[in-house]
Amino acid sequence: MALVEGCKHEIDVTIPAAEVAKETEKVIADLQKKVKLQGFRPGKAPASLVRTRFAEEIRKEVLDNLLPVFFTKKVEEEHLDVVGQPSVKDLHFHDGEEIHFKAEFEVAPVIELGEYRGVTVQYAEPVVTDEDVQKRLGEIQDSKAEYVNVDPRPIEDGDFVVISLKSTAGLEAPMEQDEVTLHVAGEETLPAFTEGLRGATPGDEMDLTVTYPDDYGQEKLAGKTVTFHAVVKAIRRKELPELNDEFARDLGDFQTLEELTDTVRKTIFRERELRAQQEAKEKIIDKLVESHEFPVPEAYVDRQIENQLETQLRQLAGQGIDPRKLNIDWGKLKASQHDRAVKDVKASLLVDKIADREAVDVLQEEVDREVQRIAKQRREPVAAVRAALEKDGTIRRIASHIRTEKTLNLLFENARKEAPAEG
Repeated sequence: MALVEGCKHEIDVTIPAAEVAKETEKVIADLQKKVKLQGFRPGKAPASLVRTRFAEEIRKEVLDNLLPVFFTKKVEEEHLDVVGQPSVKDLHFHDGEEIHFKAEFEVAPVIELGEYRGVTVQYAEPVVTDEDVQKRLGEIQDSKAEYVNVDPRPIEDGDFVVISLKSTAGLEAPMEQDEVTLHVAGEETLPAFTEGLRGATPGDEMDLTVTYPDDYGQEKLAGKTVTFHAVVKAIRRKELPELNDEFARDLGDFQTLEELTDTVRKTIFRERELRAQQEAKEKIIDKLVESHEFPVPEAYVDRQIENQLETQLRQLAGQGIDPRKLNIDWGKLKASQHDRAVKDVKASLLVDKIADREAVDVLQEEVDREVQRIAKQRREPVAAVRAALEKDGTIRRIASHIRTEKTLNLLFENARKEAPAEG
């Protein structure tokens, strides 16, 4: 065995001539039963004729049958943890002789764990102010607002205006919406709409030319200049419910506004605590990756890059963007993701190694809870969801994710937390 570099290995494999002859005779016997040769009944063609007539097929099948078996035997003898598919080279195969070949492949790296408990990381307990709570209450209040029609009058800034829109220029496919509500002069409203509607009254009709920003959420409108014919249908006033005990009771689980306020404060704290702890865990992993030097198999890196690209493509599809219509240089894109993929793979290998060292186990009830959560989200029976997740391998990924999270929690709990520097 010779170490080439990093995780790459090369071994020499020899298959004894007796094994080659035995396998060759077996392949020829199997072929005799199948082949049809002129002048012979099926299965009665002489072995010598089959050997001559199908020499290339026999050679290929013998190699296909023997190489994996003796490669596996050799790597088991060498106690090598093979990653990916081996590459065969320098193959020597002649009638009546041994088979010799070299196999190049990658192996899983040997990781010597250094100190991983007590990593110093900046972390501070989150603070929730009264202003934070009032802002969140305001958002809840806003979500319960009612919009009341007002008597016809000129439109003013701050009004919520109901209009119909029909595109007349600027789009390949016409666009028509019967009821669109716009907040005149609101941050989310494009200036062209505000300027065109200001001063108009219900019943008025107008043409509005609107230029959408390049990063607009709807792909068909992004970067386009579109002319719409608009009809003003109504002006509405936004009415907010009063923040009181009745408002809290209407939300369902509270008797008083004080109870709601306390819950909101705790919810904000948990959200910020989760985010702060996640950031701290990422910093811990970054430090561990920096302090542990070991090679990473390219097979793992390639798989990670593929996963990253699949995630990005799903995100694009979720935004209504067809990746096939984008002019993407996939070679450059993959190359640009290489360094990040190496780091992510090293982090994953380290976490797995630490989990092994710490004997981090996943309990069945932990997996069951996640399956139940997914079933509830999908509104499907738990048994049916479990069967589907087991079939496609998701159950294993769920267990792996839980194990990773438990290991990260262990690292965070045992880290030395320092308050972030002021300013």
